[in-house]
Amino acid sequence: MKKLSPKALATLVAAVALSALAVFAFAGCGQNSNSGSSASNAGSSQSAGSDKQGDTVGTVTTDIDMSSYGAGKSVRVWVPVAQDYEYQKVTDVAYDAPGAKTAEITEDSAGNKALYLEWDKDAKPEERKATLSFKADRELVSRPELVEKDGELPSDVAEYLKGSRLVPVNDQVKDAANKIVEGKTSDLDKARAIYDWIVQNMTRDESVEGCGQGDVCALLTTQSGKCTDINSVFVGLCRAVDIPAREMFGVRMNADDITGNQHCWAEFYLNGTGWVSADPADVLKAVLKGGWTKDQQETKDKAEYYWGGLDSQRVQLSAGRDITLSPAQNDEALNYFGYPYGEVDGSALDFYDPENFSYRISFTAE
Repeated sequence: MKKLSPKALATLVAAVALSALAVFAFAGCGQNSNSGSSASNAGSSQSAGSDKQGDTVGTVTTDIDMSSYGAGKSVRVWVPVAQDYEYQKVTDVAYDAPGAKTAEITEDSAGNKALYLEWDKDAKPEERKATLSFKADRELVSRPELVEKDGELPSDVAEYLKGSRLVPVNDQVKDAANKIVEGKTSDLDKARAIYDWIVQNMTRDESVEGCGQGDVCALLTTQSGKCTDINSVFVGLCRAVDIPAREMFGVRMNADDITGNQHCWAEFYLNGTGWVSADPADVLKAVLKGGWTKDQQETKDKAEYYWGGLDSQRVQLSAGRDITLSPAQNDEALNYFGYPYGEVDGSALDFYDPENFSYRISFTAE
């Protein structure tokens, strides 16, 4: 028998692990539905929308219909537009809004792009319709070799040590983080201790609306929530022990109708390696859906996979918290920009209610 090299052995182990872990196709956090969550649709690395091994490729389309709001109203809508990020390529961005006064791609101060739509009070209700589409090619993310080196953080990375409104770096968060990482000296060991603590101590709560608010101070008490909640705790605790961390907001590309399949995940920065993926929220979703205990091998395998690795059935739409859109919305800063956002006569609509908003997001695999 031919002896495998260490590199070949690592590749084989990763492939076997991926096959074993591709058990559930996760619906997103956007709605409390079971859309796209059947085991037969298993979130595998070779989906119907795969181009090369591990990639998910297809077209994401958002249909906006604001015709239910009466005549004489001013209507504005911002729709997230994906763009190129690490692990994803976005092409063929197109939109159609023939009845809109304004229809243009804008970019906010955080670098997020949106299709901005505006219908003035003279627009006929039936004219308030628009469509946005783009092609996404998302790569499977495999855990890199995690190498840590001493040195100063790049200036564009140091900003991810700062807190936000619901992810503060305050005494409560620092105290909790310091207890979790006690005895750990390297950033890598500290980040892993935080990740493991979340997997062992937090749970997914299906009753939470949308993806959750990500209110870290409250979550350190409740220790339950959905993806934004769970991954916000990871980000907040990392920042509290001087490890840069951030969240990505997007939608899963794992079904025809992905209107309620929003998801967020996290990254932490390791000097010597760069940004490293982490998604403890997907671990805890698998635990809930599988009926596993925290000590089961399936849980341990899933935790290993999402420590540095990500499935490809997701596309990032935005990043950052406390978002002021472009042009600026009338209401307060957005907690995050993972859903279409709209205002009628200056009042914000409920983006957690796509049927009444109304919008639909679909995915066509290639």
